Amino acid sequence: MTVDHINVEASIKQVKDLMAAESNLSPALKASIEVLLLLISILVSRLGLNSKNSSKPPSTDPNRIKKSRKTGEHKPGGQPGHKGKTLQKVEDPDEIKIIPVDRNTLPQGQYREAGYETRQVIDVDITTVVTEWRAEILEDSQGKRYVAPFPEGVTRPVQYGIGVKVNAVYMSQYQLIPYNRIEDHFQDQMRIPVPHQETNHLKVYPKNLRL
Repeated sequence: MTVDHINVEASIKQVKDLMAAESNLSPALKASIEVLLLLISILVSRLGLNSKNSSKPPSTDPNRIKKSRKTGEHKPGGQPGHKGKTLQKVEDPDEIKIIPVDRNTLPQGQYREAGYETRQVIDVDITTVVTEWRAEILEDSQGKRYVAPFPEGVTRPVQYGIGVKVNAVYMSQYQLIPYNRIEDHFQDQMRIPVPHQETNHLKVYPKNLRL
């Protein structure tokens, strides 16, 4: 998309290429730039949304021209020629579980393995990953302590990771999920408390997601 004669997609790609080429870029700065690029992509995509390319109702389209529809012009549901979508098996499943035949249920005789009949269950696994950084401490004969430095960006005893922040921004700014429901999502699904605050009727979410 072009905004004010600026190709947004090309500009974002250029920034990502520069980040990949810069080996001395700090992890904290890199994560911050990635969040900003995500926000830009979300906001730009919302500029071009209408009822034809999103779930927005036609009433929100600018300069909308109302068209009269004849009663019974189309039947409810999928129309002829509409291609449906269904789950497809994957070639490299993440986990394979073998179900052996209970030999005790078989008639007496000789048997050989003849392969498997397969069925796949596609599911999601919502997990919380906690990384604990332990900085080694050395002490000399005089009692002076030497502590290994923590990685840049790891500045607090407990803090949120970039994944939490990106998901919070995605749900609030792109999916337009209410803040309280996002808070409930993190608490109920992952046991992560992510509070929000309200300042001058402008909700800033979340208040303490620090990289």
